Amino acid sequence: MYQILDVSRSGYYAWISRPESHRKRSNRDLLERIKNIHKVSRETYGSPRVTKVLNNDGIKCGKNRVAKLMKENNIAAKTKKKFNATTDSKHSYPVAPNILNQDFRATKPNQIWVADITYIPTDEGWLYFAAIVDLFHRKVVGWAMDSTMTKQLCIDALNQAIGRCRSSRGLIHHSDRGVQYTSNEYKNVLKTMALHKYESKG
Repeated sequence: MYQILDVSRSGYYAWISRPESHRKRSNRDLLERIKNIHKVSRETYGSPRVTKVLNNDGIKCGKNRVAKLMKENNIAAKTKKKFNATTDSKHSYPVAPNILNQDFRATKPNQIWVADITYIPTDEGWLYFAAIVDLFHRKVVGWAMDSTMTKQLCIDALNQAIGRCRSSRGLIHHSDRGVQYTSNEYKNVLKTMALHKYESKG
């Protein structure tokens, strides 16, 4: 092997018997810490955030050194999939007036319901969560969850709220101007359940 690599036998044995340098040993230890931080972050941390964690733990090292070690060992942050997490307000459905006008005070239950959609990260991906909140006691009175943000998701949350609270006429339903809430299907549920007023916020 040493003949093929064109090195002397004495030089080879001198190399393998040479003590490991301090820098190399330091890099090996640092790499183990980097791997652990990267694993704990579910492989979402890049070199800047890994460096910050190391420094916070009292390990002084530069971001360039961390970036080099991560690159040499194929350690990289996973790229998050971008998606639209808000409702789509670009549609042709008519929009109800904003009755509340930022006045979210309620003096009794079933006076004002606020509807909205948020998203929750899970190990299986993103889930959309539609909720109906009664502003009097600030509690969720109806909810639904699904992997897609559909009109039916919001309708399911509304039906649950109506079934639980037995809402009466005069209840104000407040939501954004997303197509889920302005669709005919959603508004038909409001009309069927005799909700007197519904509105959209700007």
